[in-house]
Amino acid sequence: MEAYGEYCIRVAYLYVKDWAAAEEIVQDVFLAYYKQQQRFEGRASLKTYLVKITIHKSHDYLRSWKRKMSHFVTQKYVTPSAEQTIIIEEQQSQLVEALLKLPIKYREVLILHYYDDYKVREIAELLQVSENTIKTRLTRGREKLKPLLAELEWEVLQYDEVER
Repeated sequence: MEAYGEYCIRVAYLYVKDWAAAEEIVQDVFLAYYKQQQRFEGRASLKTYLVKITIHKSHDYLRSWKRKMSHFVTQKYVTPSAEQTIIIEEQQSQLVEALLKLPIKYREVLILHYYDDYKVREIAELLQVSENTIKTRLTRGREKLKPLLAELEWEVLQYDEVER
């Protein structure tokens, strides 16, 4: 699944903020997919299906004890490879930093909507919540992002002005 592996790793990283954990999550995603391929009904694209599994596995990871132990071991004993260091440096833009400060429920919808070009309906389906919930999270996420960007001395436009 070379076509979607790196993309799923980036999605997982946005949740767990740890490259090693993100890679482990995506390995679990592809293992789960291969074991239960027959459950994929084709109602959505394979990419959407894998992203949905990645999001669920990322949530599971965040709730688990494994995260706490993995973080401890990673901090003490694992040195990132040169490739990972380059990827990390690329991901360190100011906007990404600001997004990562947001609570996950706002971060995930903003990323899915603005970076991955998912429609509100698709995000609602993916996260199994109503479209109105997604619209509310997008609005609140943008509102929470404004002061974070202002701290970084970005010019922050009013959302209403942009939409007109």
